Amino acid sequence: MEQLRKEYKRIVIKFGGSLLHSKNGELDSEIIESVAAQIAELSREKKDVVLVSSGAIFLGMMTVGIHSRPQELSSLQAAAAVGQNELMNAYRKFFDKRGITCGQVLLTWEDFNDRTRYLNAKNTLLTLLSWGAVPVINENDTVSTDEIRFGDNDRLSALVSSIISADLLIILSDVDGLLDKDKKTVIRCVEAITPAVKALACPSDKKTCAGGMITKIEAARIAADSGIPCVITNGRKKNIILSTVRHPGESGTIFLPKKSFLKARMRWLAFGSRVKGKITIDDGAREALLKKSSLLSVGVKAVEGSFLSGDVVNVLDLQGNEFARGKVNVSSRTLEKSKGKRYTKEIIHRDNIVIF
Repeated sequence: MEQLRKEYKRIVIKFGGSLLHSKNGELDSEIIESVAAQIAELSREKKDVVLVSSGAIFLGMMTVGIHSRPQELSSLQAAAAVGQNELMNAYRKFFDKRGITCGQVLLTWEDFNDRTRYLNAKNTLLTLLSWGAVPVINENDTVSTDEIRFGDNDRLSALVSSIISADLLIILSDVDGLLDKDKKTVIRCVEAITPAVKALACPSDKKTCAGGMITKIEAARIAADSGIPCVITNGRKKNIILSTVRHPGESGTIFLPKKSFLKARMRWLAFGSRVKGKITIDDGAREALLKKSSLLSVGVKAVEGSFLSGDVVNVLDLQGNEFARGKVNVSSRTLEKSKGKRYTKEIIHRDNIVIF
């Protein structure tokens, strides 16, 4: 636990959509008020707080009288359009009571994928924090097709934590943390996210939200690689945000940050950019990359996907394991012709490669 700080100045809180449900299936206003009250307390302590909140689709469904999650993309987007307004009204109501200004920020993965938009989003969030406002962030479900189908706000919260260099990420859910194999014991501390740790997770089967422990562990991995501790804990516990900030190792599961973590630009390459393809390389090229050399075409064995110069691709070893990610200097069509041969241009420059 030596990686943990004694005080956290900048905190990102992810509020799971399942927490919005009361026992009778309606909006649980009490828990939203509790979250607002705790964030207000942290703001009075001069801490920067960012809230990443799910729940727009659920609130939209509830408002228009839909009882099970729609399958059609247009219906999901329409529900999100209605629910986003309801979600912000709820937050604004309870933040206003405590003299706190909140600002809505809707993001898509393209805001992270494009480097310019990535930096613009960062500057917007930092400006809101400098004003003493609480950014309330959600995925822009009304226009983002991939996120509604396959995504979640767990990863978004980790990306936001990385983009603003947060000191702590708290993921509030309806579970107490990561459970051990017996499905009863909460694992209090995870020093490294190994395959064994991932095997403890299981996907969500809820009808009104996406995610589950798998996506939370992935978010914790992004945070850890960014040098940020992450706590997964039960959002229904009394004053859980305050107690987690003050004693992060005492409730839920804490994932410790790596001592040697990625710098800001490498974090963008590793986690914020959209991967457009895969390149499989031989053992010699793999060893060269591990020694911080550039990738040359002679070491490329296979090319998958369609990508252009400037796109980001996964780099795989001969066993199919992804161990790096980088920005290519050539298109997939050009690389397909030159793989295994001598080529004048570097396929990926060493300054544009992230080793996992």
